[in-house]
Amino acid sequence: MSTDLFSSYDLGPIALSNRTVMAPMTRSRAIGNVPNALMASYYRQRAGAGLIVTEGTAPSPNGLGYARIPGLFTAEQVAGWRLVTDAVHEEGGRIFVQLMHTGRVSHPDNMPEGARVVAPSAIAAKGEMWTDEGGNQEQPVPEAMSRYDVQAAVAEFAHSARLAIEAGFDGVELHGANGYLIDQFLNPGSNQRSDAYGGNIDGRNRFAVEVAAAVADAIGEERVGIRISPYGVFNDVVIFDEIEAQYTALARELSAIGVAYLHLVDHSAMGAPKPEASTVAAIREAYTGAVILSGGYDRERAQADLDGGLGDLIAYGRPFLANPDLVERLSTGAELNQPDFGSFYTPGEQGYTDYPTLDS
Repeated sequence: MSTDLFSSYDLGPIALSNRTVMAPMTRSRAIGNVPNALMASYYRQRAGAGLIVTEGTAPSPNGLGYARIPGLFTAEQVAGWRLVTDAVHEEGGRIFVQLMHTGRVSHPDNMPEGARVVAPSAIAAKGEMWTDEGGNQEQPVPEAMSRYDVQAAVAEFAHSARLAIEAGFDGVELHGANGYLIDQFLNPGSNQRSDAYGGNIDGRNRFAVEVAAAVADAIGEERVGIRISPYGVFNDVVIFDEIEAQYTALARELSAIGVAYLHLVDHSAMGAPKPEASTVAAIREAYTGAVILSGGYDRERAQADLDGGLGDLIAYGRPFLANPDLVERLSTGAELNQPDFGSFYTPGEQGYTDYPTLDS
């Protein structure tokens, strides 16, 4: 079978038209945390991707850490997301929702009344959080999750996954990267628990494994992926000695569950440490499903890594943000639009749905 970037690929039962993936990117256009027609237009424009993974979407009120990010836990949100999935499917695309619980990376001003900032341990992430109400504010010390809170969070992921299918999504991606809740459990800098959910490799992996298993049980393992960033330092997680052993063990558990793909993030292009080649190889050997590679790719590097068997699909972030017709531009060698950084997280159409296509 061809491994050309523009060749089709069967992700389990889901036929993808090519091997490009639109990476999940927070865009903060969900007013009131509800997806809307503007968001549907944005995703429709980019339906030429083999697979779209949406921006991080909260599975519960406690997961709404950023201003204007969408959720997927109410009937209104299901209806809003249905606008998006219908738009993408009308263009022949495929779309997974990324379920992202922000955990300690949050602020009460970005959350509805009654929601709580929770995390594995009561350790604040360094840095500030933007709030529409008060501008940048220090990130608060979170509440350490009780055993009940942990089990409730697992159930929230599973419930949100069921709603994702109701909303028309082809599947879900669990956000286990970039310092959000699942990654907070994986990382000893944010997880200093002494119970079954911390203390060693198996303990730190337990929450991720339980979430993946619960979501797979809810909607079928063939419709579940997970994103991980073993050497990420975003949101104040740390590099630690057992990374290779821990993530290899996690990959083995995820493979046993049978999740459809593992989305590996390399943020070295943005200043993070380069993932160790031995760790990537060990994860690749331990995990038998599809692998999505992400991080600073152009066409040439993407094709080289596909040819080398390092991955099966290649994710693009900012190039898709600025180029609705990215697949066409890559395949023809056309010049790429450059992203407008100032409009990444602002409300409205500017820097969102107004990037030109080759046809325009």
